[in-house]
Amino acid sequence: MTRTTTAIGYTDNLPVTDPASLVEREIELPEPGPHDLVVAVEAVSVNPIDTKVRRAQPSGGFRVLGFDAAGTVVSVGSEVTFFAVGDEVAYAGQVDRDGSNSRLQLVDERIVGRRPAGLSWEEASSLPLTTLTAWESVMDRLGLTETSEGTLLVIGATGGVGVVLLQLAEALLPGVRVMATASDDERAALVRELGAEDVVDHHGDLAAQVLDLAPDGVDWVFTSHSDDMAETLARIVRPFGEIVAIDVAPGNLEALKSKAITWHWESMFTRPVHRTPDVAEQHAILERLADLVEDGRVRPVIQERVRPISAETLRAAHERIEAGRTLGKIVLSGWE
Repeated sequence: MTRTTTAIGYTDNLPVTDPASLVEREIELPEPGPHDLVVAVEAVSVNPIDTKVRRAQPSGGFRVLGFDAAGTVVSVGSEVTFFAVGDEVAYAGQVDRDGSNSRLQLVDERIVGRRPAGLSWEEASSLPLTTLTAWESVMDRLGLTETSEGTLLVIGATGGVGVVLLQLAEALLPGVRVMATASDDERAALVRELGAEDVVDHHGDLAAQVLDLAPDGVDWVFTSHSDDMAETLARIVRPFGEIVAIDVAPGNLEALKSKAITWHWESMFTRPVHRTPDVAEQHAILERLADLVEDGRVRPVIQERVRPISAETLRAAHERIEAGRTLGKIVLSGWE
């Protein structure tokens, strides 16, 4: 029997102020795959990638947006082993399937974790995408462990990924000194609260500030603001250091060559989109996240809670993110 659901998406890349930029529609759910869960979505959070995808011309037809979500499993595929009907879960989905702005969603169990005990639906929906990105950046790309020693600079520390990364470093990397960028006193206070030992002015002379604190340079850099940064990064990273970026390339990377600095890309969608053999690592990461939340070592940072989930409220959330300067996640819950 064909199952339908209410979803919110778009067909044309329109300005978010246009009422047609995000619209509600009834859609048919595809037949679940063997590892798929059917989840009744209770809450979603909005990320910059939501707005980036919406502004790009869709490949054709109606596209359902949304990545982060939390909800209840209502059906499982034939080979599902991690979850059962009735389980409460949280996940970030994948970029090549219909998204979470839907009452019902199909998602592969191998990229899903349990809803952390003690978190509301809204709070649970705010963490998966940023946690997966932060964890894979630091633990997988940079290869840091609990025995690592050195200095990590976090550029973009008050963004969604940055605030989780700071908490992961504080909880799991005791030998790593964390230096973070912030653009004002409020943000500086937040990054210190989340574990940064040193704070540098995002709008100031980054190289001068970093080298004043770490004269020999830093060992590692995480950056979500790489544009035109190659020369600066070459100055502040030690020989044989490493950089991981989640945004576009900073132009010509040749400036990094003389120090043999390694550049890594991070995309948390790589594993699910390319069906890598270790795709279930994302399930393991989200389960570890739940442990850390339940132990009080990681917490959500939320700017705004909105009800209900609708085309109108999602358009407003997209508009705020496109305007910039958000501090914490925008989360939406409940359906009309």
